[in-house]
Amino acid sequence: MSATPVARVDRVVTSGTFSLDGGTWDVTNNVWVLGDDDECVVIDAAHDAPSIVAAVAGRTVLAVLLTHAHDDHIGAATAVGRATGAPIRLHPADRELWDAVHPAAPDGELADGDVVRVGGVELHVLHTPGHTHGACSFHVPALGVVFTGDTLFAGGPGATGRTYSDFPTIIDSITERLLTLPPRTVVHTGHGEDTTIGAEAPQLSEWVGRGH
Repeated sequence: MSATPVARVDRVVTSGTFSLDGGTWDVTNNVWVLGDDDECVVIDAAHDAPSIVAAVAGRTVLAVLLTHAHDDHIGAATAVGRATGAPIRLHPADRELWDAVHPAAPDGELADGDVVRVGGVELHVLHTPGHTHGACSFHVPALGVVFTGDTLFAGGPGATGRTYSDFPTIIDSITERLLTLPPRTVVHTGHGEDTTIGAEAPQLSEWVGRGH
């Protein structure tokens, strides 16, 4: 009999702003910390580096993994990286967005099919473009969770009405990469509350019909 994973998911809620295409909005973000008592990864480093570092609680941070490079998801990335010694990893298709915020390049890239091992579990990188060109989701089969950033929320896809985004592409990503996961998979989103794949799948035709 295999041992039950001891890895857990912690959430840190941070607040700040999101700016793109000449507009700025107040936002509240979810920052996710995945790991066990000894090591972890940070998923999206939004706004408030001290709060994120506090949630790490002295553990070894193997990486800061970014679902995409909108400024509200990466603003604290370099500070968290410096404070923890963790490399920052981003899909290269989002480098233009990253470069608009940070002068130095990320430490490494993410690619579809990458596997990150942390706390006795495997995190699988899924390239899920549409919200941005390089948007990724992170599936952890052993825990029955997927971190979707701004690709999938409770109630529909992330916004696609801005530069670097495309609605048909995000629908393809959700249909082919996310709704194919087990229905009980818990969806940890970049903003707002959790949902499940099973709760969202029946709404696909409605999303396509409304076009956003």
